[in-house]
Amino acid sequence: MPIRILLEGRPGAGKTTALRRLAALLPTHAATGFTTEEIRQSGARVGFALETLAGGREVLAHVDLPGPPRVGKYGVDPGVMDRLALPSLRSAATEEATGRLVLIDELGRMELACTAFRHAVEALFAAEVDVVATVHTQRDPFTDALKRRADIEIVRLTPANRDVLPGKLAARLQQPRTHGGPPSHG
Repeated sequence: MPIRILLEGRPGAGKTTALRRLAALLPTHAATGFTTEEIRQSGARVGFALETLAGGREVLAHVDLPGPPRVGKYGVDPGVMDRLALPSLRSAATEEATGRLVLIDELGRMELACTAFRHAVEALFAAEVDVVATVHTQRDPFTDALKRRADIEIVRLTPANRDVLPGKLAARLQQPRTHGGPPSHG
């Protein structure tokens, strides 16, 4: 059975940092997915960039983008999700991906503004693939539904555990597991 973890934390708790540390602790090319990063000018947050684990990077949301959609003061460019995030998520959900790991930072309002992204996430959670995704503590119909699933483990990220959690998750994700297939006879 795949591991499906929602890494839940308040804004500023270190969810992105924890997910990046987790990716760095895994063997090269063991995971696919993306992280998001604040864009700051003169100390003020003005937007967010999406960066794939393969190194692609584009501005996802910015105060200067017109939208729609808009999330708070940010205009969101859903094309960034189409170009960067969706290809790896879709391939992980549709290919023979047993043992594959997808990291998603995050299942937030900006990312979920893209309908195709929501569908790709649903497909991932239905596939035989391990998923670790970050989520806010705030309520949202999409993430609330995921949190209620019996196959989801919610791990709360706090300032007290954020430094040790990536190592614990990496060790767990790299443990040998059986994936419920037929036994091999050799």
